[in-house]
Order: sequence, then C-alpha cells, then structure tokens
Amino acid sequence: MLTIPEPLKRKLAELPDEPGCYLFRDARGTIIYVGKAISLRKRVQSYFRAATLRSADPKLRGLVRGVADLDILVLHNEAEAILTEGRLIKEYRPRYNVDFKDDKRFLLIRCGIQDPFPTVHAVRLQREDGALYFGPYASSPSARAAVEFVQKRFGLRRCPYAEPGPDAHTHCINDIVRFCSAPCIGRITPADYRARVEEACAFLRGARPQFLEELRETMRDAATRQNYERAAILRDTVRLLEEATRRHMRVATTPALARATASAGLAQLQEALDLPTLPRIIEAFDVSNISGTLAVASRVVAVDGVPQPQRYRRFRIRTVAGSDDPAMMAEAIRRHYGRIQTEGGEWPDLLLVDGGLTQKLAAEQEVAQLGHPALPIIGLAKKREELHVGRDDTARILRLDDHSPALQLLRRLRDEAHRFALRYHQSLRRARIRESLLDEIPGVGARRKADLLRHFGSVSRLHHATLEEISQAPGIGPALAKEIHRVLFSKSTPG
Repeated sequence: MLTIPEPLKRKLAELPDEPGCYLFRDARGTIIYVGKAISLRKRVQSYFRAATLRSADPKLRGLVRGVADLDILVLHNEAEAILTEGRLIKEYRPRYNVDFKDDKRFLLIRCGIQDPFPTVHAVRLQREDGALYFGPYASSPSARAAVEFVQKRFGLRRCPYAEPGPDAHTHCINDIVRFCSAPCIGRITPADYRARVEEACAFLRGARPQFLEELRETMRDAATRQNYERAAILRDTVRLLEEATRRHMRVATTPALARATASAGLAQLQEALDLPTLPRIIEAFDVSNISGTLAVASRVVAVDGVPQPQRYRRFRIRTVAGSDDPAMMAEAIRRHYGRIQTEGGEWPDLLLVDGGLTQKLAAEQEVAQLGHPALPIIGLAKKREELHVGRDDTARILRLDDHSPALQLLRRLRDEAHRFALRYHQSLRRARIRESLLDEIPGVGARRKADLLRHFGSVSRLHHATLEEISQAPGIGPALAKEIHRVLFSKSTPG
C-alpha cells in the first residue's frame, strides 16, 4: 500500500490538463526523474494508481515509492515539452532517466540566406553567422525529410562551395541525379535561384501548405493506379513534412529576414486591431514558474517587427504567492511602467501579454491606474492561438489566419518572451539547487551557509572556488573546507 504525503496529494489534485514537464523529487529534494506529458494531470496521476503499482516493473515501483514531492513546468505544446524534457535531463541527470543522457543536440535546419547561392541542410549547432535557422526539431527524421524535400522541390544545390562556379561543376552531377538547378553554370539566374530559396523558407515556416497538398495529390494518384508501395512512401513523407512544418515549431529568424517580412505583419495588425497608427514598438510580457516557486517575468521589445535584445528586461516576482499568473503579470507590468511613469521613458504602441483574458485584464487594470487607459493591449492565448482584443463593450476574440504575417509576428514575439523568462527561471533554479548542496554538509548550518555566500558573493563562485580559497573563508577550517570542496566537486562532476 503506497502512502502519499499530504503536500504531494494536494499537488496531484491541482495538476492542470495542459502539456508540460514534471520533475519528481525524493525526500531530500533531489530530482530523481523528469518526464513530459500532453496532459500533466492524466500522466502524473497515473503513476500513483494502485493498478499501476500492481503491474509495473520493479524500477517504476521504486521510482514511485521514492517520490516525496513534484514540480511541473506548463508549456505551450507537446513539441516544446519534448525539447524541454531533454534539456532538463541533461541538466540534472536524474538517476531514473535513461534517455537523453548523452550530449546529442536536436536538429536544426540551416539556410545560408547571406550566401550568394544559399543551401539548406541539417545542423546541430546554431551559430551567429547571419544564416536563417528553423527548429529545433524533436524528430530527426522529420527534419531530414524536410531538407530532402526542399532540395528536390525547389532545385537547391547541395555542394559545399559558398560561391560555386564552372570549375566546381566539373566533377558534380547533382544537376543530373539530384534535381539541382545549377546556378553555378548559369542554368538559372541568381535572382531566380534566390526566389526559390525564399519559397523553400516559406514552406519550412509552414506558409506554403499548397506544396504538401501537391504531394498528397500525387499520393492519391499513386493509390488510384494501385502503386501502393509508392503511395505508402509518399504517405510517410507527407507525415514527416507535416511534423516538420506544423505551426508550433519555433523559427529562429535573423534580423535581415525579419525586416523583410515584418512590414506586412505590422500593417495587417494595424488593420485587424483598428489601431490609429502603425504599431512600430511592440512590447511583450510573459511569466515563468514551477508551482508558483521561483516566479519570474520577462519583457521583450520589437521595433518595426524586429526583436531588440538590448532592450529586454527580466523581473523576479516579489509579491505573489502560489501559482497566480495574472497577478504575476500585473506585478511585472506595474513595476516596469511605474518606473517609466516616474523616470520618463517611451511607451509602446502595442502591449502583448502571453495568456488569455485574465492576463489581459490584469495588464489593462495596471496600465489604467498609471494613467494610460488607451494603450492597446492584446492577449495571445496558448490554445488555438486566439487573440483577446478590445475593452469593455468592444472586447472580443479575434482569430487571424494561421499563416498570416500578423499572427506570425505576434507568435515570434510571444515565443521570445517565453524563452527569455524560462531562461531566467532556469538560472534561478540551478542556483537554488547548488545552494541546497550546502545543506547536505555536516557542520554547515544556516549561519555558516550565510557567511559563505556573503564571502564569495554567489553560489556559483563558491561552486567554482578552489580548496585553498574555501579554507580562507571566515569560520571555515581546513577540515570543513575539504569536506565542502569534496561535496561541491562531486556534484559538479557528471556521473
């Protein structure tokens, strides 16, 4: 008979029916397992059913019996949950996880848009090289299928030369066997080749569904002619391409490409939201926390549709207890625009909050109290990508076309705010975990712990200090310094 601690029971009862990641902790607070779920409620609760324990293998029974607490991370969709699960497992190396423990990175698709004749190929590292990156992709086969498809469909070259010429073509037969359009020997003009590249990028962004429909039509035709083997291959290809181009896959764009597409999105936003002027400056807010702990918020800024990282800001939530995202959103809005109101500064043309009606109302209330009730505020809900717009009797839900430039612009900004908030939350969580290691060392109580942190300035600096440096801290003798260094070093060494 499994006895579930009361705090854990309460958390199990309050789990949301949303996608995300869950972290199981033992009685010492150590993370022992990380998992992902389409529905956190259904997946996590299933572990603690009597039927599960009766039929589970010994490893799973041992895991469940060792769980004393859990944390959750609510995410936008299953793909983000898969990617986050991998990062968390690599970061914490829970002893019950066996997958993702290697250092394998998820695939990205790189388009060297800055090159004279760009190529498209799969990579595992994103560099600051001016290229356009799509992904990361949770499924490597889907990423590779997408690369294969755009190379063939749009006649893109595969050779490694940055600017190929006739000499490079001498030993190349890709124009014969690989459908290459051969810009190196003038079979296609540079302008026409770049137009093909732009269409390939639009397809990878999910903005050209007609190409998939062409493939489906070819599949149906093969089935009609009873060429079932060909139809099955096409069916599998379509499935992989759908996975690679579905709307929730993140696209990491370069400023040059963003500027090329932002104008249409801004104009469409102005019309759809009935704004008096073009929303040149858009600011987006998001919050991140695990069950209300280590709550943070982020603010990101786009000017003329292009993100401006130097203007990003992050906030540690101070006044909100528990999982209350609207209240956290309100605090971040109040602190930032309160400072703008007091010290002077630029207000945005449009404010975007990640969330639905409650987050939008919280932001509106704070902005109105600061004397700017006319500031346009919209909420971008996670489910169905609905926009909550308008105020009072004009409030409504707006659904833009899935491939519209306006919605793509808002998604990119929303996802950037989410990424920035999540990164800050993860850094605080890592610091908390490092700090908790001190509690495991005999002889290090609350007072010595505070003295150590005061001496070194941060947990990270203590974590990287040498034995000699630790022994020089006030109140720390050679024996205790040796034990502190041993514990911290052993925890920083992958096992």
